[in-house]
Amino acid sequence: MKIRVNRIIKKTKAEGPGVRYCIWFQGCSRHCKGCWARETWSFEAGKEYDVDEIIEDILSTKGIEGVTFLGGEPFEQTEALEIIASKVQHAGMSVVCFTGFRLEEIKTQNCLKYIDLLIDGEFRDNEKDYSRPWVGSKNQRYHFFTERYNENILKSKNKIEVRVQKNGLILFNGMGDFKKLKQKIDMIVKH
Repeated sequence: MKIRVNRIIKKTKAEGPGVRYCIWFQGCSRHCKGCWARETWSFEAGKEYDVDEIIEDILSTKGIEGVTFLGGEPFEQTEALEIIASKVQHAGMSVVCFTGFRLEEIKTQNCLKYIDLLIDGEFRDNEKDYSRPWVGSKNQRYHFFTERYNENILKSKNKIEVRVQKNGLILFNGMGDFKKLKQKIDMIVKH
């Protein structure tokens, strides 16, 4: 089984509770206005991986609490999502998944039984709100499907991580006002 991925970060503290392995799925038909991850929309871009290769990498990564699935849209590759999530959960790690769909639209998906925390709802630029962790607009909701997490984790704050690759490319991940951050970086670089 194959999965199309935009990018992977093996350790981050900005995409859910604890230190997490994050997979940005490639492909999204939702196209939310104001989406900061437009490079994840195309179903032809990104890189194709074997699901077993990703599972092996996750299980060999030391010091992580679990995996976070983002997008793109994870629920547009549900078979791969289910396989990875089930293996991760059976290994004792947690699974957090973001989706632009509402739970009511995907409630029949079998993969939901392998998700500890689902954060649903499309990003809405006109409802922008960074006051809650990991979400960017007021309409987005938290669904706790297991006892691993509860509302106590919502006391944390949004974080943004900045990574500079060897080729000089700057990558952001997390949740916050990326436009303001980019403006500040541009000001520093120009001086």
